[in-house]
Parts: sequence; structure tokens; C-alpha cells
Amino acid sequence: MTGSPVTVGVAGVGSLGYHHARLYAGLPDARLAGVYDVDPARAATVAQTVGTPAFGSLEALLDAVEAVSVVVPTPAHHSVGMAALARGRHVLIEKPLAASIAEAEALVAAARGAGVVLQTGHVERFNKAVRAAMPHLKDVRYVESDRVAPFALRGSEVAVILDLMIHDIDLVLSLVGAPVTEVRASGIGVVTPSVDIASARIEFAGGAVANLTASRLARERVRTLRVFQPSGYLSLDLAAGTGEFLRLKPDALRALGVHGAPDLGTVVEHVPLAAGDGEPLALELMSFLRAVRGEEPVAVSGEEGLEALRIAFRVLEAMKPAAALAPA
Repeated sequence: MTGSPVTVGVAGVGSLGYHHARLYAGLPDARLAGVYDVDPARAATVAQTVGTPAFGSLEALLDAVEAVSVVVPTPAHHSVGMAALARGRHVLIEKPLAASIAEAEALVAAARGAGVVLQTGHVERFNKAVRAAMPHLKDVRYVESDRVAPFALRGSEVAVILDLMIHDIDLVLSLVGAPVTEVRASGIGVVTPSVDIASARIEFAGGAVANLTASRLARERVRTLRVFQPSGYLSLDLAAGTGEFLRLKPDALRALGVHGAPDLGTVVEHVPLAAGDGEPLALELMSFLRAVRGEEPVAVSGEEGLEALRIAFRVLEAMKPAAALAPA
């Protein structure tokens, strides 16, 4: 399928689902056929705002589309995604792919059996800072991430690992590109029955290490990523979409030997990081549409979403018995 706009719908139009609908309505490669939500009033409001029909049932929406964004609460990802895949629809499911590994495996198998696209909504892959850093990343050895936010009801039905940290789990898996060999973690629940604050250390074959921190009890939002590799150090502000690359100069080691302990400017150079502008979610949706049309590979496949979920549950498992596990 190439050339013609993809007929799409959105299942679940809460705060994030609304933006899926808003963006689809303005993309030339999409024809927004409608939206559905278990709250008919919400569906009607969003439909009127973006100029599309509100369907009275999920089945009616799926019958009218070629592809669908699934933006329902995480516990419903499996049931809604499976309904879409059973009809042969291409599916973009917001992260995490599912509430359990078994459910995610079923989604991946169903998509494979139907021969359709299953994309996981790991939107940080489309962050401007990440896109700008990608050409400079080589042999990543150490990663630090901090992702904290004020408490919100949305996402609180699962542990903070599945709500927030999984963004960074997906990023480090893609940046390092090696199997995970060991996971250590600690975390506690404060305002929910699950985990609200967590830290994890993930070790990879070949020696790379990632230290991840996530909290949904902070006063302010922070999303930073720091990457160390033999060629230098990258510091990314994911919230602002900016970053810097401090790259070792070719003669850095010789300068260290000659001058002893020079200042930082003696051994590193500042390399500007640049990438094209674009709302990350819009870029994600456009990538999904291109994958549906067969124009490019899936940006974040169902298999990659499943692997991120597996590591997230290894983080949860490493916390026992200090913290309660999310539903599995």
C-alpha cells in the first residue's frame, strides 16, 4: 500500500488519545475516520473538536478503519489491541505494549499471524534531542537517566517502571544494542499500592551499564539522559529537546600526557547537536503511517515493545520483597 492516505481511528481519547486524534486530523497521509471511547461524552467532545465522527462501539470504529491508535489505559491494551488485530487492522499501541509479558506476547503473535504492522508508542525515540544525538552514538558504555514528574492519576494503575521508566528502558536498549545480563533495582510505593519511586542498574553483554531513576512524586518534571562512550560525553535534556556533545579531541590523550591535568577545553570540543523540528508524537504517527503503507520499517516494533516490557518486569522482580509487584 503506497500513495493514498491511510484511514485511521483512535480508540481511547483521554488526554493523550485526544492528541492522537488532533494530529491525525491534520496529517496529509491520514484520513481520520473517527474516534471511540468508553465515555461517550468524552468521545463526542473530542470528535467535535477535531471534526470527526464519534463511534458508539469499538467494533464500529474498527470496521471503518485500516489502522488504529490504541490509547486506552494499560490494562485494556491487550483486549483492544487483540480486537483490532483480529480484524486485520494495523495497530499502534501506546507504551507499555501491555500490562503483562503474556499479553504482549499474544499481541506480537497476533500481529505476525495477521501480517499487519504492530508499532509500540515509545515516543521518546522521536525526541529532537535523541534524533540529534543518534549520528554521534558509537559504542555506548555508560548511561544515566532521570525521569521524574508530579503525581497524576493517568498511568498510576501500573508501577512507575511501566509508566515512566519504560521510556528510558526502551532508549537504553536501542542505544546499547546488546543483551541484558543483569538487573538490580530498588523502589517503594508511597501513594499507590505499587511502586512510585524506583532506581535500576542494568548491565549488558560487553560491559555497558545503565543507571535509571524514575519517580512520579516530584515537584517538577525532569527528563535527562547522559551517555558516555570512548569518543566523549552526550548530555540530553529530553524535556527541552536539546543537548550537547563533548567530544574528545584527536590528540586528547597526548595532551593529558604532556600537560598533566588540563582544563576540560584542552581535551574536548563542543559538537553542536541538531535535528529537524517536529512534534515527537506527530513524527511517531507519521512513521506509523509510512510503515502501514510499506514505505519504511516499523520504527519501534511490537517485538521491541515486548523486550522493553520484559526488562521492566525484571526491574520489578529485582525489587522483591521490598516492593509490591504490578499485576502480571
